[in-house]
Amino acid sequence: MKSIQVMSRPRSPRQKVPLYIGGHPSARVGHWNTDSFGPLTFKGDGTFQLSIFEDLHFGENAWDQWGPQQDINSVKVINEILEAESPGLVVLNGDLITGENTFLENSTTYVDQIVGPLVDRGLTWASTYGNHDYDYNISGNAILAREKRWSNSRTTQMVFGEESGVSNYYLPVYDSGCSDESCTPELLLWFFDSRGGFRYQQKDDSGNRVGQPDWVDFSVVNWFQQTNSELVNTYSKMIPSLGFVHIPTYASYAFQGEGVDPHAEPGINDDLPLAPQAQGWCADGRNDGSCDYGGQDIPFMQAVSTVPGFMALFSGHDHGDTFCVKWDRLLSNMTVAPRNDVNLCFSQHSGYGGYGNWERGSRQVLVTKSKLEKLEVDTWIRLESGNVVGSVSLNSTYGEDRYPATNNTKTFCPTCNYTST
Repeated sequence: MKSIQVMSRPRSPRQKVPLYIGGHPSARVGHWNTDSFGPLTFKGDGTFQLSIFEDLHFGENAWDQWGPQQDINSVKVINEILEAESPGLVVLNGDLITGENTFLENSTTYVDQIVGPLVDRGLTWASTYGNHDYDYNISGNAILAREKRWSNSRTTQMVFGEESGVSNYYLPVYDSGCSDESCTPELLLWFFDSRGGFRYQQKDDSGNRVGQPDWVDFSVVNWFQQTNSELVNTYSKMIPSLGFVHIPTYASYAFQGEGVDPHAEPGINDDLPLAPQAQGWCADGRNDGSCDYGGQDIPFMQAVSTVPGFMALFSGHDHGDTFCVKWDRLLSNMTVAPRNDVNLCFSQHSGYGGYGNWERGSRQVLVTKSKLEKLEVDTWIRLESGNVVGSVSLNSTYGEDRYPATNNTKTFCPTCNYTST
């Protein structure tokens, strides 16, 4: 096994404290700040909002009439959401592109379409990569390189290793009066790469694509825990945090199996059962269809449920699930009992690419400084119709409070001719 090196630089007690794994000193510069946009900050009213776009799936069947039309309509969804909401950061939470349908020569050019509405509005974004972002003709590294053509992109890489994935990093959010990174962060945003899909430009002896593990790698878990400890030591305080990963953990699967209450945990629950990390893998690393679940995401689940101040983990992948649950107990068929309550949330299928016709939309997350002391955040889903559903407060009584059930509305690509040849 290749050794993993944790790197940090000397610092004063008030300096930023990234940890790097894998030995890329050049990556130390400019992780959070950009020349044009500066650090992320709360607004003057003490709020910070995120808009999460999930499963956009650009680039499907470019050779058919309906493929490019799906992408055009997905851009309309992004524009409609951003006209109605005012995020301080946009999160592109995996499966930006349907990589298996792309060609090597232009596989990442779809990023240009995706980020166009953000660039037009002067918004910055941060990405995680999903299983469809990794395939024979596309990789997380290639997507990241394309993103970095814009200074608006805050996506970066902080863990380097053959099995680590690419989109593993964190972003601090500072008080509104902070103009540089010498301040103490008020909030941390953690981004994790759950990988999956297929290895870039690799085939086996039979000419088949080579599958890639679909869980957050242990090297990333190690980095997350070490970096969080460094931050706590540096700032002498626990900093509240949120996390983003494309493929949900097994805890979401187990919770769904015990039942999701549509009035206590409002949202669509159509992907039943959902597809968690390590699904179909064996504990010994085999992926031959002989096992249901290998448990390789257990270290990640242990980490997010024990790091103090980690409030919620937002996922996608399962297009027909949009609910949030509070992981506050040992669940059936699990060995991990959370030390801290963690909210596990699905976002909304945002793109016209990918399976399903659930109405497209985007989960919004509103962080208010006055609520951070209680580790509370508010969230809702803005649909492309303009309607708002699933508006909840992820507070100490979430799971007990009662909310309206979410209407399961559908939308269909209005300009796509799926019968054409």
